[in-house]
Amino acid sequence: MTQPKPTHLGWNELHQEGTGPVQDAFLELVRRTRDSRHYCSNIIWGNLQTADYARAVLRHVVDFHAIPDDVEAGVARRTARAQFMGQESRTYHTLLDEQALRTNLGGAEVMREQLRHVLDALSLPGVRLGVIPARAELAVYPGHSFSIFDGKLVEVETYASCLSVTEEDSVAVYERAFGLLERSAFYGQEARDLIEAELRVLT
Repeated sequence: MTQPKPTHLGWNELHQEGTGPVQDAFLELVRRTRDSRHYCSNIIWGNLQTADYARAVLRHVVDFHAIPDDVEAGVARRTARAQFMGQESRTYHTLLDEQALRTNLGGAEVMREQLRHVLDALSLPGVRLGVIPARAELAVYPGHSFSIFDGKLVEVETYASCLSVTEEDSVAVYERAFGLLERSAFYGQEARDLIEAELRVLT
């Protein structure tokens, strides 16, 4: 049986009508998924983004790709993902590189609000949140951010396109990478300490 090949969809094609339709499609994927794992190397995981932080991210998307400006529609859909947390036994295991806490999107006040929101997320039902310290020894070389949905689909975002991986062997590679990255992550109070340290820098 022929395995499905990775699908590359260019952002200019996906965003022909703005950010809203893309965020709608991702919201539906989040709704269908029961178990997901996420590695975010340089920004906060989408499900945990505040409205102001998401607005800053999507403003960059609109400006960079010169697409229709419907940032507010995109923000509404992106922040709607949070409604599924704690529902129907969904689980979310997320790894943030320490850099994700430091990447300034929206300015100091937006970042303060965002980091406080991440702190609150440590106690959300179904959420396991780890932070990989910048100086941690890694068990695998660092790569790009990615998300794994129910062990069957991997989504990888690049500057030019969104890569959807469904081929079993390729999905397994990302699962192995996640497991190795997880070894270097801090959880619980240690993760909280890293987040609070960044928050103190901004106050």
